Amino acid sequence: MNGAEASSGAVEEFLAMLAAERGAAANTLAAYRRDLEATESLIGPLEDADRDALGKLGQHWSALAPSTVARRTSALRQFYAFLQDEGIRADDPSAALPRPVPRRPLPKILTHEEISSLFRVTEEEATGDSALAVRNLALLEMLYGSGLRATELVSLPLAAVPRDAPFLTVTGKGGVARMVPISKRAKLALGRWLAVRPDHGSPHLFPSRTGHLSRVRLFQLVKELAVKAGLDPAKVSPHVMRHAFATHLLEGGADLRVLQTLLGHADIATTQIYTHVDAARLVALVNERHPLGAVQQG
Repeated sequence: MNGAEASSGAVEEFLAMLAAERGAAANTLAAYRRDLEATESLIGPLEDADRDALGKLGQHWSALAPSTVARRTSALRQFYAFLQDEGIRADDPSAALPRPVPRRPLPKILTHEEISSLFRVTEEEATGDSALAVRNLALLEMLYGSGLRATELVSLPLAAVPRDAPFLTVTGKGGVARMVPISKRAKLALGRWLAVRPDHGSPHLFPSRTGHLSRVRLFQLVKELAVKAGLDPAKVSPHVMRHAFATHLLEGGADLRVLQTLLGHADIATTQIYTHVDAARLVALVNERHPLGAVQQG
């Protein structure tokens, strides 16, 4: 008796339960069947599989997308829970199933030209008498020039603005404070904003009627500026500006550890996601600087 025949009874009973008790649709049942039968083709009858067999599935599934692994793992967990409930098995070996590791999405990237377009529009608007336009320029300079998170930026206290030192003290995630450099451009923009900032006694650098500028409003402002600059607003957000800060610093030769400190990442693994954007520069660096990098000409 082959694996498919030996397992058909248990699988069919499980699918019948899904249809009868959970009202699963035909497409859902077909998807469960495909996942279970695909697994049987690798390890044989599922109702007889032990923990060792399930533990080896990770090797077989190594080329699959994390979402596919997650779906198949879910189907198997439900299948073995059903076998236990029905008294077909006394144990549940599904704890040995591989755990899918979600792939961290790569950050959206803005080119230097797109950043220039964004600043050109913002600077043009800030040449007039509008205090809000000057504020928008200061916000943009802080996002791109210092890599602040949206929440960190909008909640900055007025006292955080440096007088002489070229640094801001920022309170990041978990209440952890860090020193963030402020560029000359950003300092000039902040100086202009402070000169026209409404004085309502607010302790916040970017006040609003109810406290400080909200994250939602900051997102809206950045997207509005993107539209004026002829950019796709879906591509641009405060977080994308932070990504641009990190990406362009790395392109310029910044060290990952320095970048980790500037971004306020607790784990350098979070910072390493930016290395993909500058692979060409890293290859050139090895070829140019490594003692054995030079190719001997014949």
